[in-house]
Amino acid sequence: MPLSQAKGGGAPPGLVVAALGVVFGDIGTSPIYTFRTVFDPRAPRPVPVTPENVFGVVSLVFWSVIVIVTVTYVLLAMRADHDGEGGLLALLTQVRRWGARARGGVVAGLTALGVFGGALFFGDSMITPAISVLAAVEGVEVVQPALAQLVVPVTIVIIVALFALQHRGTGTVGRLFGPVMVVWFVAIGAIGVRSIAEEPSVLRALLPSYALGFLVNNAHVAFFALAAVVLAVTGAEALYADMGHFGRRAITRAWLYLVFPACIASYLGQGALVLREPSPVGSPFFLLAPDWARVPLVGLATAATVIASQAVISGTYSVAAQAAQLGYLPRLHLTHTSESRIGQIYIPAVNWLLMVSVLVLVLAFRSSTGLAYAFGMAVTGTITITTLLFFAVARLRWRTSWWLLGVGAAPLLVVDLLFFSANLTKLRHGAWIPLAVAVVTYAVMMTWQRGQAIVTAERRRQEGSLRDFIARLRREPVGIVDGTAIYLNQGKETTPLALRTNVGHQHVRHRRLVIVTVETEPVPRVPTDQVVAVDDLGPVDDGIVHVTVRTGYKEEPDLPAILGRLDPAITGGPVALDRASYFLSHVELELGEAATMARWRKRLFIVTSRATADPTGHFHLPHNRTAIVGSRIAV
Repeated sequence: MPLSQAKGGGAPPGLVVAALGVVFGDIGTSPIYTFRTVFDPRAPRPVPVTPENVFGVVSLVFWSVIVIVTVTYVLLAMRADHDGEGGLLALLTQVRRWGARARGGVVAGLTALGVFGGALFFGDSMITPAISVLAAVEGVEVVQPALAQLVVPVTIVIIVALFALQHRGTGTVGRLFGPVMVVWFVAIGAIGVRSIAEEPSVLRALLPSYALGFLVNNAHVAFFALAAVVLAVTGAEALYADMGHFGRRAITRAWLYLVFPACIASYLGQGALVLREPSPVGSPFFLLAPDWARVPLVGLATAATVIASQAVISGTYSVAAQAAQLGYLPRLHLTHTSESRIGQIYIPAVNWLLMVSVLVLVLAFRSSTGLAYAFGMAVTGTITITTLLFFAVARLRWRTSWWLLGVGAAPLLVVDLLFFSANLTKLRHGAWIPLAVAVVTYAVMMTWQRGQAIVTAERRRQEGSLRDFIARLRREPVGIVDGTAIYLNQGKETTPLALRTNVGHQHVRHRRLVIVTVETEPVPRVPTDQVVAVDDLGPVDDGIVHVTVRTGYKEEPDLPAILGRLDPAITGGPVALDRASYFLSHVELELGEAATMARWRKRLFIVTSRATADPTGHFHLPHNRTAIVGSRIAV
């Protein structure tokens, strides 16, 4: 049974362990670099190492994790699932669905926010592998300072190997992820508790008064410290985005029973260490371990950060595929890496672009501390947008009263915006990178959606009415050849360009014509009994039918398999798929003079269209029986 099917019941231990291996890699490795970044003397405005500041920072980390991860995501956002799926795209589809009766401007604005949030994820996915692997490998400096010069080369080797293996899929390695992360959380919790036992006074930091006191009494540095404190919640969005794979209960139990206690124990332990020895702020996480355990801890940390990187890389494939299904990106070439898990996909173009971006960041910043400020920008932006969209869904879908929304949303948004604004102060220190990536990605996504609308309108004009064309075929019979022809088309209102061209130039048609339209619904998956709808377009005995195939944005349609399940009684006879010919209409885009978009957007749309995958592979059509008929459209 797929993992996603188990979410409706309980949360068996195996499911909880599996969630640990995929969902919590990012947030679970944050203790490696968060505390160090706050007190880093090389930071633009470092926090002075004093007992009061240590208590304040530990308290701020603790309550930030409580408010953002536990409250915003675990208690609230994860209840706003869309047919069991989570993530920003799930919230976006709910806003579009339940906001149909709302004012168009409001829904359009929220939609734009959701798309920008998805764009921010791409910036996040570039930084996560770089900062995570760098932070882990930097642990060798604690073991042997002379090895510091090897940090960047070793990091590069690990990253290249990680991306080079992506085409194999995560199925084999994935079975090891859960147990490795169990060992990781037990280990960091144990060494944290060991340090707390030596300095139990650090437990006073659990009182919120220390966090508030730090913010009020040290406002000149506390505000800037928020840009580093937010690193403690990086990966929080994964709890929600991966809910469809493991279910809310499994993720909630893994967080509350193991991940949260282990991470907090590590932060408290690092605080206790700095209270005892104020000097070793360089790498307090690794200094928590006894001498004999530091080398194994560096190895375990490297494995954990690779897992964290793997999770975000796989997530990038999923987001790109979902955005394409929703019409915000061209259909990209992808392959499924598992015969049993449809969610395990590989997109070569995304993989290699992501690898180059990660390597550039490693070579440019050369340390996890330098990357820390760039990291927070994407995280805080995503969290803020998630909070806004959640409360929009609460109003649109559940009709929550305005006063209750205000009481719940105001404090959470204040916290989110504080973190976001603190990261804005780090723009010249690297925070501009994920923001720039998001702006470019957003421009591509919105331009593609607009360009597609223009092309679709022009295609409709050129194609003409399908029913009128079929009626003309019946009035003015053309030659008929034996066999079945399957034409893919964007809808059933217009005539496929390939069909119009074939009949117009060759004056023949196949005995059986099946016109197929694939519609992507704003839901993850479509129930089996709702996938296909058949329209005979008039007389049932003329051999011409239209088939609508409905698919969810997380599905990839296998058209031959779907058409093979058609009932002959409703199609006028069996469809001979083993000998059928498939016809695709290809449109060649060219720059036009019409004022449809800005000229730079037209060029961007045309360039982006070249990345479109061959529909033959996307729809699983047989290459030796598929023909492509082209035409030109100016944008």
